[in-house]
Amino acid sequence: MIKDYQTQKELRDSYDICIIGAGPAGITLALRFAENGRRVLLLEGGGHEYSQHSQSLYQCPSTGLDVYAEETRLRYLGGTSNHWAGRCRPFEPSDFSVGPPVHLPGWPIAFSEIERHLPQAMAIVDLPPNSGFKAINTSLDDADFEADRFLLSPPTRFAQKYAKELNETEGLDVFINCNCVDLEFDSKTGRIATIIVTDYGLHKERVTAKQFILATGAIENARQLLNSESLVAGDIVSKDGFVGRCFMEHLNVELGTFILKDGQDTGSREYFTTDAFVREHGSGKGNVAISLLATVRSYGRTAAIKSFVENLVCDMGVEKKIEFITKFDCPGDGVIGTLIEQFPNPASRVSLLAERDALGMRKATVHWELRPEDRNTIKTIGLEVAKCFAGTGLGYVRLDECVYDESVPLKVNPHAHHMGTTRMASSPDFGVVDENCKVFGVENLHVAGSSVFATGGASNPTMPLLQLALRLAEHLNSIS
Repeated sequence: MIKDYQTQKELRDSYDICIIGAGPAGITLALRFAENGRRVLLLEGGGHEYSQHSQSLYQCPSTGLDVYAEETRLRYLGGTSNHWAGRCRPFEPSDFSVGPPVHLPGWPIAFSEIERHLPQAMAIVDLPPNSGFKAINTSLDDADFEADRFLLSPPTRFAQKYAKELNETEGLDVFINCNCVDLEFDSKTGRIATIIVTDYGLHKERVTAKQFILATGAIENARQLLNSESLVAGDIVSKDGFVGRCFMEHLNVELGTFILKDGQDTGSREYFTTDAFVREHGSGKGNVAISLLATVRSYGRTAAIKSFVENLVCDMGVEKKIEFITKFDCPGDGVIGTLIEQFPNPASRVSLLAERDALGMRKATVHWELRPEDRNTIKTIGLEVAKCFAGTGLGYVRLDECVYDESVPLKVNPHAHHMGTTRMASSPDFGVVDENCKVFGVENLHVAGSSVFATGGASNPTMPLLQLALRLAEHLNSIS
């Protein structure tokens, strides 16, 4: 049953499994455990709907590149599935068989370990069984790029779709407005003894469980671990360790613009780097989306004014002269967007500020930067796309200067795909959790979600994080 911790303080004395975070991973795990007869507690810091007092706890400044944490994540029941666009693409075998070209290993598990959970993950997000991830357009007929293949979920809103199960599943307690503010580690037993939860009035109590799972997103998973003084004292979390490190995003880089030759199809096209391309160039993977703008699109309170000015400027052909007013593209411009893999980089990390939030936890900050290998990926994909356009007779590409000249600052925006801050590895020398998503050095603490990704590939993370959540549920159901 879903209860509001602000008004109903009815926690049981103990649970088999306590899950912190009620987004796609947390809800999936809770239902699987409860269906297996476990006593399960699912905690959500936010309420049923968006509220600023909950969302403000996501305030997270960033240095280097801007992460926009508060704007891209949602802190209420269902998590970021509440504004998920629904794009689903699974990882590929090469994501697991080929390590990144940096001084860190790739995945410590085989591709088959998540592939076997794909049918269940597809059902969870309302994708037709056996539908297949088919190419959405014709290929460029080139060894470097193939037509991308993905499916679109309706999209599934987890809090709405699974509301009945969350309310009626026997053995499952769901508490909203219930925030975890500390993980209490007992160094003698090597286990989390209790966690401390609070409502927004700072009424606190302890929760006891056999197993605990963090499922609060890449920034918050790391923040929970870093905030635990007992984990720090027990040397589970250390300044030189991997907790918070290797923050990854999918790079949203506008490569440039293009002009189609007369008679060419003006519909949107999406292409994906081939394994042969990645091997040849030593690059990361990437999706390239090619589309023509039909209209000027503006948003916000000044949308009407912006649209008038932008259309007038496009008609006059002087858009380059007024970029100081707003950045936009005119109708008919061909735009090349991307979703590009970022390699794990220990210098990109979540750390803590001295300042504390309204619940008493130290606030998080993110430093997000790219490696030279990432710039190489962007440059290589941009140059090869331009060559393919010309070589196949589609048209001509004008690359942005920052794509091919690495001395020019790169224009990059986030995709809101936070990954890697509690990465999976075979040892704590290279990560935070083991092959079963258990935190190194703690017998009963696991992590779920894309923060465990060892590499991010160029696939949207929702599908693989659900596959990993199903794998974790299977593992814990078999041992506890």
